[in-house]
Amino acid sequence: MKQKNMPLVYSCSGCSSAAQMANAIAVKMDREKLAEMSCIAGVGGNVKPLVNTATSGRDIIAIDGCPLACCHHCLAKHDVQPTYHFLLHEFDVKKRKGIDPDEDETNRVYERIVGEIKDY
Repeated sequence: MKQKNMPLVYSCSGCSSAAQMANAIAVKMDREKLAEMSCIAGVGGNVKPLVNTATSGRDIIAIDGCPLACCHHCLAKHDVQPTYHFLLHEFDVKKRKGIDPDEDETNRVYERIVGEIKDY
């Protein structure tokens, strides 16, 4: 269910462990009803309904797995600045190819991100 007052969450979803951690955190935020996840690929690909969602004026949480900040760049294409932008390497998350993210580390980073959002 969409709630217009709920923040949107976007995440990187590349193939590295850091990217998949970003995606897992965003999905968890969506499932726990802390934010509504939307599709960053659609925003970057200029898909009109998804761009309309991103530019609707709601608070936005952007989670990028690495310093390339693909999620942030997709939003910037539409002059959207996230309310919160998290770069997982700033949480000491290593970008590793060909492996899944560590579940304990994902939970630790999730709790830190949620804590920072709640402190806002």
